[in-house]
Amino acid sequence: MVDYNPKNWFKFIFAIHKGDTLQLLWKEMVSIAALSIFIAYCQIHFFPDAFHLQHLDKVYSLVGFVISLLLVFRTNTAYDRWYEGRKKWGEFVNDSRNLAVKLAGILKDSSDRAYFERMIPNFVIASKDHLNEGVEFQNLTLSREEIAFLKERKHLPSALAQMLYQQLLQLKSQGKITEMEMLMLDHNLNHFLDSLGACERIKKTPIPYSYSLFFKKFIFIFVSTIPLAFVYEFGYYSAIISTLIFYVLVSMEVLAEEIEDPFGNDVNDLPTERISAEIKNNVQEIFGKNS
Repeated sequence: MVDYNPKNWFKFIFAIHKGDTLQLLWKEMVSIAALSIFIAYCQIHFFPDAFHLQHLDKVYSLVGFVISLLLVFRTNTAYDRWYEGRKKWGEFVNDSRNLAVKLAGILKDSSDRAYFERMIPNFVIASKDHLNEGVEFQNLTLSREEIAFLKERKHLPSALAQMLYQQLLQLKSQGKITEMEMLMLDHNLNHFLDSLGACERIKKTPIPYSYSLFFKKFIFIFVSTIPLAFVYEFGYYSAIISTLIFYVLVSMEVLAEEIEDPFGNDVNDLPTERISAEIKNNVQEIFGKNS
């Protein structure tokens, strides 16, 4: 995710960032411009008397209104998924701190405190990797026995949550945690898996294929045939109009596709790497270790 100052207008206007859709779509824009010029050429030189096509601008105004409604729906749906993912990672932050604060106040043994100081961040980091490209053990702080146990599991975040829960049950059986305290801790631990499940739902449930296919075809047909309506008024300049409209419409679709899956390394994805590091620092500070 890119940190930026939203008030710096001139920087946005004149800078070309790797997240700018202009870099992604310039080849398609050139193709659309060439197609529009070809259509304009054919219309001017082979169908110069087709003046009834001049009234197509009214039809395209109506179709453009329909596309704008679809764009609003598409953008809002994608942003809702992005924002829900951010809320769930906010819950990761809250539950990690709450669990660490409670355990730091309850536990007195240094080995018990050190275990949860490692495992709470491990769960968050493993969840981040799980939602991205797969868990990497070098990102986790684990013993050899723990690595051997986890390598036998397919869903590592669930296995780490299981290890946390088993450790709590062991402490409860040793009398280090009371029944009431166990209920308090169980609430935060359950929220860990609930938040992860919500993130998995976002990642594994994309926008329906037929809808995405229809929208792309709709935009292409609309943009590629626009010169039919504007060539008699603007001539070859209608290619500029169609290219600009293509850039606006397709950019909205490209951005929606990117933010509807917010767990990755794209420019507009959630800063899960930074959030995980902050959680680790917070937990270490709560347990009394300077990060």
